[in-house]
Amino acid sequence: MGVVTALVRSSFLVNAVYAESARVLGLTPQQGQLVCVLIARPYGMSELGTTLGLAKSSLTGLVDRTARRGLVRREPCQGDARAVLVALTEEGRQVAQRFHEGTTSRIEALPAGLTDAERAGLAELLARIVRDNKVPLVFPAAEEAPPLPPRVHVS
Repeated sequence: MGVVTALVRSSFLVNAVYAESARVLGLTPQQGQLVCVLIARPYGMSELGTTLGLAKSSLTGLVDRTARRGLVRREPCQGDARAVLVALTEEGRQVAQRFHEGTTSRIEALPAGLTDAERAGLAELLARIVRDNKVPLVFPAAEEAPPLPPRVHVS
């Protein structure tokens, strides 16, 4: 299998994991992406659209649907009365944590047949591709995001 085929097929595999992680939480994969992006910090709509690769109308619909679920809120942008920031609510932060943890554990299982050295080599090669192509921070690594709050268990 060549590199193109392997990368395309692996993207389908990762997308399926994203969809399953979202389904378990009653989210769409796009809502899962949105809450993961917002783990790092609130974003302006324009920057969020660029990061997620969405047109303004699609992004507005996504944010509206996610806000109705109580997971995100719009906040005024300091210094620009016309602009808004999209931020996670407390419930959204908890859902983002569960989504991130579920997705991480599912994806960690994918290369289970590789040795530790092979996993490290794969990680380095993929990281180079990501860096070289300036992929936005859509799924923060542990060292890239602020610590998530402890889970709140509701009885």
